[in-house]
Amino acid sequence: MTGREGTAVIVFAKAPEPGTVKTRLVPVLGAEGAAALHAKLVKRTLGTLRAASFKSVELHCAPGTDDPFFRFCAGHYGIPLQPQVAGDLGARMLSAFERALAAHACVVLIGTDCPALTARHLRQAERALRDGNEAVFIPCEDGGYALIGLRRADGQLFEGITWGGDGVMTQTRARLSALGWRWHELETLWDVDRPADYQRLMDSGLLDRGKRSVATGGA
Repeated sequence: MTGREGTAVIVFAKAPEPGTVKTRLVPVLGAEGAAALHAKLVKRTLGTLRAASFKSVELHCAPGTDDPFFRFCAGHYGIPLQPQVAGDLGARMLSAFERALAAHACVVLIGTDCPALTARHLRQAERALRDGNEAVFIPCEDGGYALIGLRRADGQLFEGITWGGDGVMTQTRARLSALGWRWHELETLWDVDRPADYQRLMDSGLLDRGKRSVATGGA
């Protein structure tokens, strides 16, 4: 389409309100601790995105953009804010893709739960789309995905998916096959959701060496 060029990256994030984020970690960290961890993961993700040096980036906020944490992120990372629309995760992602693809040839969308995601992964995803794939993914060990990139949007990829279950990537592959799309999958990563994931995060040292990791593109 005329006028569509470049790659946009969208980050989906929730406000770090105690009791509403990382709820499965509350028994380990408490509501305040779980919210603080969520905020750290958001900041690590935005640091990774900054290291990747994309020209067009947006932070899509839930439940809205007014939370002071999001205002901090906008100023500190120089990233514009957008509110997420109403609906389930699929509806919100579809809306974000449709909006961004109206102006960009490629769009990559990530969450904030995957500290192993690096600038290198983001650039690999962009290359996969520019090489002609209609979609690109980074699967997660829990059956979901940490990254989805598209050159065009279709509701079939998002409607009726059991979000939060262990079959998200399997269901998505079936939808891709039905659409006849060509897609590429990068290496499988892990996210932070359950107590065992938190222990893995602590053992990994990723949060401690976050600045060095995002700068070098290493894990």
